[in-house]
Amino acid sequence: MTQTPTAHTPAQGQARAQFTVPAQHPMVTVLGSGDSLLRVIEKAFPAADIHVRGNEVSAVGDAAEVGLIQRLFDEMMLVLRTGQPMTEDAVERSIAMLRASENGEGDGQETPAEVLTQNILSSRGRTIRPKTLNQKRYVDAIDKHTIVFGIGPAGTGKTYLAMAKAVQALQSKQVNRIILTRPAVEAGERLGFLPGTLYEKIDPYLRPLYDALHDMLDPDSIPRLMAAGTIEVAPLAYMRGRTLNDAFIILDEAQNTSPEQMKMFLTRLGFDSKIVITGDVTQVDLPNGTKSGLRQVQEILEGLDDVHFSRLSSHDVVRHKLVGRIVDAYEVYDSQHGTENGTHKGGRGKGAGHKGL
Repeated sequence: MTQTPTAHTPAQGQARAQFTVPAQHPMVTVLGSGDSLLRVIEKAFPAADIHVRGNEVSAVGDAAEVGLIQRLFDEMMLVLRTGQPMTEDAVERSIAMLRASENGEGDGQETPAEVLTQNILSSRGRTIRPKTLNQKRYVDAIDKHTIVFGIGPAGTGKTYLAMAKAVQALQSKQVNRIILTRPAVEAGERLGFLPGTLYEKIDPYLRPLYDALHDMLDPDSIPRLMAAGTIEVAPLAYMRGRTLNDAFIILDEAQNTSPEQMKMFLTRLGFDSKIVITGDVTQVDLPNGTKSGLRQVQEILEGLDDVHFSRLSSHDVVRHKLVGRIVDAYEVYDSQHGTENGTHKGGRGKGAGHKGL
């Protein structure tokens, strides 16, 4: 895409950019079905005039905005050359990354194409990739460090990406086994009150981890791998007293660990192992007065060599767009009212919310 000043309004600092889509890429891959991708771009740059004629795309407007449009189409073409399709979500995230870089908010050299085309794991006809810059840095940190904390709100891919890296490590024989664990605390529930045997009580609680595994491995192979001990899914209490060698270990929902449990878990680390700890410090379900081990560990281990903290935000939510807005809305409410998750801090104590019961 080439950018040149417009002749008719040079005093206003307007510019014109023109881009020719190579013949091997059908225009529908660039503009989207029914021009859906083009509409996303036009909505993001309302002051610019974007026109399409044949395989030529042109943009006229403020020089800075036109420059961003030019960079966007260049990045889109880099993605399309890999054979990966562009989606409305990918275009929106690319625009956000480019704007952050333009505004000096980005602190790295990664481009949208580098983020969107990084393959973590290909399985069952689909490829798992990071979708945001922070997700890419989280995945890169897992490669570079022995212990990584992935901290952020629901839907940011903390656990899913960690599990993809675990399966990748197992398949490439970097580790001999995968261990997935969670503290046995859940919002408003305790395992002792659930019906059935211990396994029947634990199984539904650990179900999200099983679900992710089924996305990444042949479902028929999972029982065999679990029977052989190659994959283990167990409550955190089962980790006590063990040394975990040659393993990729994931602690999920780590905000619900006590400081003692967090220390116990971290000291299970054995030789040739890697630990990823994920959690959302705004969703603590511990009994009233119990400090979260995930909150405390940031104060203790921040800056320690070979330990990395990756922090994700509502901008990294990859579920329905509304989830990110919900996270932001709760943060605004909490900051205005001095609450936590919309309720007064300490409100989960004995009998809270159960008057008359």
